[in-house]
Amino acid sequence: MLNWLRTGLERWLGSPDTIPDTLWQHTLAHYPFLAQRPATERLQLRALASRFLTHKEFSGAHDLIVTDEMAVAIAAQACLPVLHLGLKYYDDFKGIVVHPGAMLARREVTDAAGVVHRYSEVLAGEAMERGPVTLSWQDVAAAGQLAPRGYNVVIHEFIHKIDMRDGAANGCPPLPSRAARAAWQAVMQPAYEAFCEKVAMAERFGGAPPWLDAYGATSPAEFFAVACEAYFVNRPRFAQDFAALAGLFDEYFKRNKPPAQ
Repeated sequence: MLNWLRTGLERWLGSPDTIPDTLWQHTLAHYPFLAQRPATERLQLRALASRFLTHKEFSGAHDLIVTDEMAVAIAAQACLPVLHLGLKYYDDFKGIVVHPGAMLARREVTDAAGVVHRYSEVLAGEAMERGPVTLSWQDVAAAGQLAPRGYNVVIHEFIHKIDMRDGAANGCPPLPSRAARAAWQAVMQPAYEAFCEKVAMAERFGGAPPWLDAYGATSPAEFFAVACEAYFVNRPRFAQDFAALAGLFDEYFKRNKPPAQ
């Protein structure tokens, strides 16, 4: 258990000040996209991150020691997408594994002809269906500096967790009805197709590269995660290219827009 949780859980639990003020202010200073949230949302986020920390278990890979500062930073960013949805979206797992840097994942894929292909993939993070979340601390620590580029590995992986709540990740979060899912896809699918076209034009014909991470063109699930990264850390810039998606996300995540930057 984390140091501050071990020594002060009974005194702090249930209060919006559960996370000690020094730790919380340190987190806000390092991640301006959190500090720029309205004051009421910062209070909600602090309380939600506190509850998140009491229900998750952190472990470090390769002898990495996960400090209180690291855990609070991850918790605050992970809770941003569920600030108005609730922690139920994260109740299918307990473990968060933190690597010092990028990790090498070994993959095995069988093609249509039955041939098995084995390869390695460098990852900054990974979310397993009904399993743990793995994160590169190097990428987490740099999230404040990378926000202007719309990059955030914590939000990316936890969006996958939301996406997986109703089955395998497919770019559509849990929605209450077929009509709601159709309305979601009516906005998401054209945005995804247009983005894929822009990425293809840039890669094949030297067109202008998109601002959003090109990795989003690999699948609808990755597009959803990449788009949400940018939406949560740099909504004004995201809305320039994806106005319809920004509105869709505003409604789904029921988010108050931050002040213009």
